[in-house]
Amino acid sequence: MGNLHEGHLTLVKKAKEYGTKVVVSIFVNPMQFNNQNDLNAYPQTLEEDNEKLKGLNVDLVFTPTVQELYPTGSTGITFVETPKLSEMLEGASRPGHFRGVTTVVSKLFHIVEPDVACFGEKDFQQLAILRKMVHDLDFGIEIIGVPTVRNENGLALSSRNGYLTQEQLEVAPNLYEVLFGVVRKIDQGHRDFATLLQVCDSELRKFGFIPDQIEIRDADTLESCNHDTKRMVLLAAAWLGKARLIDNIQINTQYDIPSQ
Repeated sequence: MGNLHEGHLTLVKKAKEYGTKVVVSIFVNPMQFNNQNDLNAYPQTLEEDNEKLKGLNVDLVFTPTVQELYPTGSTGITFVETPKLSEMLEGASRPGHFRGVTTVVSKLFHIVEPDVACFGEKDFQQLAILRKMVHDLDFGIEIIGVPTVRNENGLALSSRNGYLTQEQLEVAPNLYEVLFGVVRKIDQGHRDFATLLQVCDSELRKFGFIPDQIEIRDADTLESCNHDTKRMVLLAAAWLGKARLIDNIQINTQYDIPSQ
């Protein structure tokens, strides 16, 4: 959705490893906003974005208008939705958000017809949803997940970081640090996930965060973990001032996992 940072540019670099031609789409999608004020306030920096992409020798920057993608408006139109997966976690906090994402991405896929598409792992649930959509609807597109890009302090790069004050920018890296502490305890053999998450919540609040959700889920299904789980992911969303920050850490494990 524009306002590009190094995380986005990393997606472009990864795409160049897979494709002979690279297309970058920039579109602030009204369908995935729950609040009109958030849509109006979203930073649009197309001129600066184009300059950054020129430096990477992108073949095409596709910047459709709302009128072009939604000629009859973005309500009351045919939509694409992945049931259940889009309704849990972030979907429960932001009803309709993922419907907007899958609808616009499916439109962009039909228009551009890529062979490969790269998405960041920071938006872990979004990545899982798009993989399911592509699989279920036989798009024939390979979805590549690209690891989260962080600054030198560990803060995941995000357009949302622009809402943080200088003081909050100094506090924000603690989100990843606290999450990493939970993962370290799991690696050490701790299996009381409920207690670990309670401690995580308390530690974040000490730094001034207001946790929205903190969950340990099966990384493949996003369901609660069970004895069949091979990979876990720790997912978190927390408010810091005006910014709702999200982050995650994947946990590869071969040991027994308690059912939640």
